[in-house]
Amino acid sequence: MSRPGDVSRRGEQDEEVLVGGTANRGLVVRVGNTVRRPVRPESGSTHALLRHLEETGFTGAPRFLGHDGSDREVLSFIEGAAALPPYPDWALDDRALGSVASLLRAYHDATEGFGGGDLPWTVTVCTAYRTGAVVCHGDPNLDNVVFRDGRAVGLIDFDLAAPGARLWDVAAAVRLWAPLRADEDVPDSRAGRAVERAATFVDAYGMARADRRQLVDAVLAHHDWAYEIVRTNAVDGHRHFAEYWQRGGAGRAVRSREWVLSHRRALEQAMG
Repeated sequence: MSRPGDVSRRGEQDEEVLVGGTANRGLVVRVGNTVRRPVRPESGSTHALLRHLEETGFTGAPRFLGHDGSDREVLSFIEGAAALPPYPDWALDDRALGSVASLLRAYHDATEGFGGGDLPWTVTVCTAYRTGAVVCHGDPNLDNVVFRDGRAVGLIDFDLAAPGARLWDVAAAVRLWAPLRADEDVPDSRAGRAVERAATFVDAYGMARADRRQLVDAVLAHHDWAYEIVRTNAVDGHRHFAEYWQRGGAGRAVRSREWVLSHRRALEQAMG
């Protein structure tokens, strides 16, 4: 097992900016086989989680290696490719979708026993979904999943991780990967297949029947929670959140919520 420490200083090696994400856009870099990211006040909790995952033998998350100086955390680089827009065909088929569900299930299983309720986290999940034995990733978006040969092998960016229920994370993943939004906002092969893909995801995850019955409500709760984070950061002047919100994000938020409400019955029937 690796031992965290002071790894290397800024500027000692070439830095490659890694694209994707919003909150830390332009601030996450690759240096050799490591990734350097800004440190948050709550980063220690994430580091404890990553150490736990390493100890359990879970290979689908970065390893915490230490800090370079005092302003950046150093993580191991997971070889592969994240799904970035315009999304490649290999990221949109059902094989990829099922592999994301399997990876998320394995991640949840590995976090059982960690706890973390007494640690500070950047966010907390909605009250109704705080009870549970896992630590939710919180943002299993397409650009936060690493693939190799069309199969999901790693989760990255744990900034929104927090203790909660499996249902919360599955709802987030279904919302983002199906995706549950108006067809006009899905300019690729997933358009018109959202209900079918949602069912495929929960089947591949092996979701409990009781959770399936609550999935649509959890999707709506996660939708509101996630977009409130975006809206608040936009109002507070975060450049990239503001750009996203002003360049169509606000409208997509409204359309997506309306789509879920109008397709509630179809989604509930598809969940079985």
